[in-house]
This record gives sequence, C-alpha cells and structure tokens, in this order.
Amino acid sequence: MRRLVRALLFAVWVANYAPARAQDVKAIVQQAVRTELAADDADHSRWLYLDIDRKPGSNVRQWVAETGQGDITRVLDQNGRPCSDQEQRSQMESFVRNAGAQARQRAGGQHDDRQARRMLSMLPQSFVWTKVKDQNGRTVLHFAPNPRFHPPSYQARVFAAMEGEMVVDDAQHRIASIRGRMIHDVKFGYGLLGEIRAGGTFNVERRELKPGIWEITETHVHMEGRALLFKTISDQEDEVKSNFRRLAGDLSLAGAEQLLMKQHG
Repeated sequence: MRRLVRALLFAVWVANYAPARAQDVKAIVQQAVRTELAADDADHSRWLYLDIDRKPGSNVRQWVAETGQGDITRVLDQNGRPCSDQEQRSQMESFVRNAGAQARQRAGGQHDDRQARRMLSMLPQSFVWTKVKDQNGRTVLHFAPNPRFHPPSYQARVFAAMEGEMVVDDAQHRIASIRGRMIHDVKFGYGLLGEIRAGGTFNVERRELKPGIWEITETHVHMEGRALLFKTISDQEDEVKSNFRRLAGDLSLAGAEQLLMKQHG
C-alpha cells in the first residue's frame, strides 16, 4: 500500500510540477525574445569595428563604419594580399558616390533584419526547451525540435531542424549566445529543389558593448547541401568583430571614410 501511495504521489508530482517547470523555462525564452525585439526597436547606435570574415575563396580583414546611409568598409587585406592606401580609398569613394549601391545595401540589411526578427519570434514555439544549468548569472538552456511546430517557410524548416543550447543573461534577459546543429536532413521538393544536410552547425556569440547595448561579436556557420537540381550550396563562414567604438548618429559617409583612414591597419 505504501508503495502504491508513493507511486500515486509521484504521478501527481509529474503531472503538476514537471509541466510547470517546462512552462517556467519557456517563459525565460519568451521574456528574452520580447526583450530582444524591444531592444532592436530602441537601439539606433552605430559602430566602428574591425571585421575578419572568412568564406570559401574569400578571406577579408577590414574596418567597418556604420552610418545612416550605409556601412562603409576599408579593406586592409583580401585573401592574404594587403590592399594599398590607393585601393582602399578607391573602394570607399566608389561606394560613397554610388547611391544605388547604398540603397541596395540598405534594402538587403532591412530584409535580413526582418528575417532575423521572424526567426527570433519563432524560438519559443519551434523548440522544446529544457534548463541545463545556472552559470555565473546566466541560464543555459537546451533546445530540440518541437514535433508540434509546423514551419511556415523554407528558412523556418532549416531553423526548426536544429538542436543546441542558448545562454540567457539573467539580469537583462538578453541572449548571450546560441549554437546549434542540424540533426536531420531538410529536403525541398522531395530533394529535387534542394536539401540541407544533417551535421551542419552554427554558433553566434554576443557581448554587451555599452549598458543595454548588445552586438554580435562572432558568427560561425557551416552548412552544406545542394539546391536547384544539384547546384552546390555551401554556407561556410567564420566572422569575428572586435575593437568596437561608438560613432555619432549623424556621421556622413564622407566623414566615416576619413575616420576609417585614421585607423591602424
């Protein structure tokens, strides 16, 4: 009888306490998402930083300055070859004079921002979340695909095939890092239109630059597959940003160009 009572009590605990714990973990994710979206709406800061970006066939080290008209870059070296001052100035001046290139860059950035916000908004529903541990004022969460989630787009299907960990800053409810791995293939049009293969990984690290202002400092993406009837697609990128310096909000492209040329190579 005692064993039966203990079993019944344990069943009641599982039915009541465990779901509440799962709901608590999901609430952490929901709060982080709300905070990130609100911060994105409120943050209009612009930055100067050193960017090292490695992709297949392209290895670039450059200074980047953000302005309201677009982000201007001073390429220090490309694929191991140093760029002369004349080349650096020529590239920057070409962008400063090209209103069409600036408009295309802004449109591309806005598109990426909208897509990032959509993916961010899906976090609470697209995964099953569990708490791993508390660590120095941060909460480490594990996520796995939610079988009840129905991805609304091709991008969401890839996103929802991930498993990994996310670290949330407890005091500010900000996402400090998120990393994941593709746990199964994702095929489009039964594989005829393309597929992303299992095993691919991504890792995004963020840091607080100023009180309440967080920026991505590292991005590592390694995905492989094919698209459009055997055309290979390879999203391989390692990008590290450092030496951040806040810029005036009204800085012009010409002013940014002058500032960039003063940075040490």
